[in-house]
Amino acid sequence: MARIPLISRLLPLLAACLLAAGCSGYAPDHTPASAAREVGPLTAEIAALSPDVDPEEAARAARIALDYPLELRQRYEVSDPPLVHNTKVNMGLKPRGLCKDWADDMEARLAAEGFETLALHRAIANADNARIEHSTLIVSARGAGLYDGIVLDPWRYGGDLHWGPVTGDPDYRWLPRRQAFEARREREKAKKNLAIGMRESL
Repeated sequence: MARIPLISRLLPLLAACLLAAGCSGYAPDHTPASAAREVGPLTAEIAALSPDVDPEEAARAARIALDYPLELRQRYEVSDPPLVHNTKVNMGLKPRGLCKDWADDMEARLAAEGFETLALHRAIANADNARIEHSTLIVSARGAGLYDGIVLDPWRYGGDLHWGPVTGDPDYRWLPRRQAFEARREREKAKKNLAIGMRESL
């Protein structure tokens, strides 16, 4: 039997994403100018994480967190809503831009600053469903936990940074990445043991 090319199998998925997203003329709201207007509020939120946070580090982290996703948007060739862009990445039509890519690149860029009063954390939401799993970056005061931090999520709006308290996120319930990975391994182990048990019972 002839194999159906991968792109032919994924085209219906792309079409469904386009329809669901209503994506004619996707136009992200943020520009360098609009991002600049958010530097002050985000700086204040980061600085308020702890009296020990260096105000200069808070300002630098805020500026990078808002500006760098605009650079990544160009690098990833984003021209569609996130779910449509994800489909194009998986089809090989776009270079990068899955949520993990945004989080990886944001983490690397902010980590390069060598902050002494801030810490970076990785988190995952919907870890029990690989199809809708979502990764992000979180910034906290050094020594504080992930749930005391601020979500820095550039994927959600295609390069327009979503930021806000971890516990107040209206769209996602976050888990530390290590905890999400451990839960996934346990599910896979249980599934494997169930399959073995079923085979042995035949």
